[in-house]
Amino acid sequence: MSELLLRDARIQGHEGPADLLIRDGRIAALLTPGAGGPDGFAGEVEDLNGRLVLPGLVDGHAHLDKTLWGGPWVPHSSGPGLMGKIRNGQERRPELGIPNADHIAALLENMIVCGTTHVRSHVDVDPLVGLDSVEAVREAVGRLDGRISAELVAFPQAGMLISPGTETLLEEALKAGVEMIGGLDPAGVDRDPVRHLDVIFGLAGRYGAGVDIHLHDGGTLGTWQFELIIERTRALGLGGKVTISHGFALGDADPATRDRLIEGLAGAGIALATIAPARGTLPLRALTEAGVPVALGNDGVRDLWSPFGTGDMLERAFFQARGTGARDEDIELALDAATRGAARALGLEGHGPAVGDRADLVVVDARNAAEAVCVRPRRSLVVKAGRIVARDGRLA
Repeated sequence: MSELLLRDARIQGHEGPADLLIRDGRIAALLTPGAGGPDGFAGEVEDLNGRLVLPGLVDGHAHLDKTLWGGPWVPHSSGPGLMGKIRNGQERRPELGIPNADHIAALLENMIVCGTTHVRSHVDVDPLVGLDSVEAVREAVGRLDGRISAELVAFPQAGMLISPGTETLLEEALKAGVEMIGGLDPAGVDRDPVRHLDVIFGLAGRYGAGVDIHLHDGGTLGTWQFELIIERTRALGLGGKVTISHGFALGDADPATRDRLIEGLAGAGIALATIAPARGTLPLRALTEAGVPVALGNDGVRDLWSPFGTGDMLERAFFQARGTGARDEDIELALDAATRGAARALGLEGHGPAVGDRADLVVVDARNAAEAVCVRPRRSLVVKAGRIVARDGRLA
């Protein structure tokens, strides 16, 4: 039995200070401060001196396989538009040795010391790269020895119907144990949304996988695809297993259309994932009030799509909050999308910090959640499954 006692903690959502007892990877009890551990306690003790304990950060939308983190600086070179970025990524992968497990592991290390305890990563699957991205990400995650957990989405970045052979490779990825099947702009990229969704949802049903579809298409084209995905999810009973990523059309929609789509998403049990974009910001408060789970993610970090990003989910919550409101409750809503909300969207049960929850936690020197987002202090302690995995900006 492993035990850890975090003394003199201020826990988000809990009134007053407490000592937090962790046993076998879960939060066993919240104790009166200074009372000491339970009888017979012989575990590790950490004095937090009143620092704030937050749920572990969750990155709900990443592209780990694309990163150049830890490698040489590569100037941005892609052409304009989505297809320009897709082609640039495909053409320059061999030159730069992407996917690279060393780069991926280096980025994961930075994510861990910044407090991320779980990540959902889309990994490119196409005839040029095969399943190499799946293997590289799995290798990198393995090197971190349980300090972070990850789930993968087999992702047709270059399109599926327009890239012959991709459908077969997506199925091979699911056979190899990849947890989710991805899609990409069924209308805007593949030009055949019905066929695209037939394939994606068919593979999900055959292998018991979840679905996570990139939907960049805006305007009425985008809202129509929202409706198609809602209809499919309801018809197939896949509530709780489907995510729409980006979903710019929802942020662009007029109020009546937006409200109708939000009602449909809630009724079908569909989650959303966002990256705090410059345009098409999702209406977090309306979605939360309707019961639609929303996950926040970093998207790509320092890759051929963009030189920006650090992998820090507190930074991403800051970007989200800056676009949605300056009140504490708005800032806390953005943080929720990087913690509990993301956990709900990804189907992670018991993402605390409450008694019985998994002990995935991050400790910061801040007085409350809003200050943690605005200041983004160094993460004093990161705990994964009851184990201290990082301390003061370094892996433990």
